[in-house]
Amino acid sequence: MNKKSIFVDAYAPVEIAYLRLWLTVSACMSIFLIFIEWLKENTIGMQLCFVGLLLQLVVIFSLPDGKTSWKKDSATIASGLLIICGVLGLYASPKSIFLIWQMSWFIIPGLLSLYWLTSEFVTLWHYSRIDRKTAEKGLSRNKIMDIRLSQIGSHVILLHGVLCVLLPVLWILDVAISPGNALGSEIGDAFTTEHFEKILTGDGFWLWFRNSLLVSLGTTFFGLCIAIPAGYAFSRYKFRGRDEAMFSFLLVQMFPGVIILVPYFLVMKSLGLLNSHLGLILAYSVTALPLCVWMLKGFFDTVPRELEEAAMLDGCNQWQVFTKVVLPLSLPAIAVTALFSFLAAWNEFLLALTFNTSNSMYTLPVGLASMISSTGQAWGDFAAASLLVSIPVVILFIVFQKFLIEGLSAGGVKG
Repeated sequence: MNKKSIFVDAYAPVEIAYLRLWLTVSACMSIFLIFIEWLKENTIGMQLCFVGLLLQLVVIFSLPDGKTSWKKDSATIASGLLIICGVLGLYASPKSIFLIWQMSWFIIPGLLSLYWLTSEFVTLWHYSRIDRKTAEKGLSRNKIMDIRLSQIGSHVILLHGVLCVLLPVLWILDVAISPGNALGSEIGDAFTTEHFEKILTGDGFWLWFRNSLLVSLGTTFFGLCIAIPAGYAFSRYKFRGRDEAMFSFLLVQMFPGVIILVPYFLVMKSLGLLNSHLGLILAYSVTALPLCVWMLKGFFDTVPRELEEAAMLDGCNQWQVFTKVVLPLSLPAIAVTALFSFLAAWNEFLLALTFNTSNSMYTLPVGLASMISSTGQAWGDFAAASLLVSIPVVILFIVFQKFLIEGLSAGGVKG
């Protein structure tokens, strides 16, 4: 066997493997883009995406293997055509951010393929011009490039995930800072603070904010007062009907909330709790209670019973064991449960709309919905208020994240 062929078999540029992987991902994305263009009834865009898909498949199946001479030239030509296809797509349709992102799935893989296929190491390897020194250098280079390319691929995937989350927020922000109440304007074409000024200087928003804050805090406090001892009891004690009660908690979560709307309304009306904060607090607490109990019960199960037995041997009664041993170790679960209860009450719309008929008792979700009516749509004000409403939620997640980490670490070293 020729020595050069031995080196060719022992060494293969890592770029080829990553090209095959990335082009496969790009081809899958092209299928998705064809579907999008079909939904938009854009025949030209659909045809360009289909041609781009075919060229990507040609490049994948024509990537050099160090043995077949014609593959490298075919893949190089197909890469150039893929770039041309992407450029034509940019000029065939009106410019937009989505179009640029769409065509980048053809242009960037085409440029990358063209650059790597014409590089020195791929050329030498393809034409079997590899000697021992070049092979050793290439293997060392492969180790470095493998780490870098893997990181680049991971960051590209994560970046797309971040964009999927941020794009709706950016769009709402653009509507909030744009003059008027249009939804279809170009991003960043104008800037104004009139919508935020109107919301912050008005009385309605602060009234709704106060109502939501009172109801959410009340729901969190009242729900935890019930869920913590209930979860501990289900975790530590055996009693008649325990399994059936836990099953019923799961069962009620299977039904949509609209089923309990009429019974809740009749109960609240008979108790005189309509248009009151207490009525919403009771309704929200009962609605969130099953999941809160299940969450806390699962965490209490992980707390070793030996810690409680040791505390009782030291002279603690059951209440002291619960408050001084179990609760400090359970702070992460309590924090998560509190956050869930608060957000459930903060974001709830249907019950608040049904129980409150007075504008002075509206919570934020109901108040925001009142901005969009059949007679007029204040989309700019709605977007500005939506961003302001989300600020407390973001702050809560930031604060609770730090608290959870500290509480979990403290619970792991105490005792």
